[in-house]
Amino acid sequence: MAGARGGIRLLVWLLTRAALLLCVLKAVTFPGPDVTTDVSVIYQGWYEVLRTGVFPPDDVAWQYPPGAALAVLSPGLLPFLGYAGAFFLLVLLCDALVYGLLEYAAGRAGGSARGVWAWIAGVPLLGPTGYARYDLMVTAVAVAALLAGTRRPRVLGVLAGFGALLKVWPVLLLVGLARGRTARRACGAAALTAGGLTLAAAAAMPGALAFASSQRDRGTEVESLGALVFHLARHAGWAGEVRLNYGSMEFLGPYVPLVSALALVLAAAAAGWLGVWRLRARVRGPGVPADAAFTAVLLFTVTSRVISPQYLLWLVGLAAVCLVSQGGRMGLPAALVLAATGVTVLEFPVWFAHVVASDPLGVGLIAVRNGLLVAAAGVACRRLWRGTVPGRTGAAVAAAALGDTARSVPGHVPHQGPEDRAPARGTR
Repeated sequence: MAGARGGIRLLVWLLTRAALLLCVLKAVTFPGPDVTTDVSVIYQGWYEVLRTGVFPPDDVAWQYPPGAALAVLSPGLLPFLGYAGAFFLLVLLCDALVYGLLEYAAGRAGGSARGVWAWIAGVPLLGPTGYARYDLMVTAVAVAALLAGTRRPRVLGVLAGFGALLKVWPVLLLVGLARGRTARRACGAAALTAGGLTLAAAAAMPGALAFASSQRDRGTEVESLGALVFHLARHAGWAGEVRLNYGSMEFLGPYVPLVSALALVLAAAAAGWLGVWRLRARVRGPGVPADAAFTAVLLFTVTSRVISPQYLLWLVGLAAVCLVSQGGRMGLPAALVLAATGVTVLEFPVWFAHVVASDPLGVGLIAVRNGLLVAAAGVACRRLWRGTVPGRTGAAVAAAALGDTARSVPGHVPHQGPEDRAPARGTR
């Protein structure tokens, strides 16, 4: 029976991926703007520059750490195909790698096929965008790191460090590691990998670190949480505009710098919450690192000035790793992420013109998608805290952190119960 169910999963994966390939190869026309131009125009243009031994000079759209050059150059490994065709094939292979790793994890003792199904469904829910960006390659590295990390912390560290050089966010895979030798080994391996490769890139190719200034100067992108302020303000006579800026459609005009700064404040607050959780948590059980990584990436996604559609691939991949463990506590947040992924394909590319115009349909889609992500982040934080921090609820600790010791805290638990002594199971 298990073999038959595995065969069904494989068949569904093959059919959905064939459909995606038909879309990106333009055998089937997908509604909305052509999402493959990032590959055939932008990536291929960078490819030609990178082949000369330098990073793209004076190109503000190049906002990636130096390891991204490997992803852009990788289609050169298949010279018998055109650039775009080779890129799509390599993304397909990374997709297959993630699927295979999840199937293997699901087949082990305590594994669950829920994570496999999340990946099978999540990637096509995003439409052809998933195959027309290099984020799926980065997600494959992150999934491999988390699945290896339960037994091989140094492997997790190497892959996390390498992933951080591809697109920064995989460094968050380290946030949930158990204190002591495991964390030291993984963090040390990550630092050596990232530091060594960065120095090598900077020495070999000029402009390796120029991406930092481009990221610093970005504004508020039309799909972000903060953009809802300006979508609504446009109907009240706000004097700003939407324009292509730093490679994406951003709001420009009065108060945009303020909202962008507030997004950075929220990101700092998210980092503070993670720091408090890290200090108080009892990290036990193989599922905690994945749960913590999923929660951390959710927090930094919703607080970002940019929530590009392909970011959902990160969340789908991490959610799949969480779900593949039957003891995982992230079922509801994962479902919310999958729902947000389905809405994302409607706001981009299908009805992106409505988003840019800030009409009711566009604003509604952004509000629903971002609302689902915010809800997923809130639920994930609550479940991670309650499943790993003994004795007191998240509300109690937040009040204590603010110095509000004079007020009694509702929900205070003076003594540990069995659920507190078994954080790997969590409290649902």
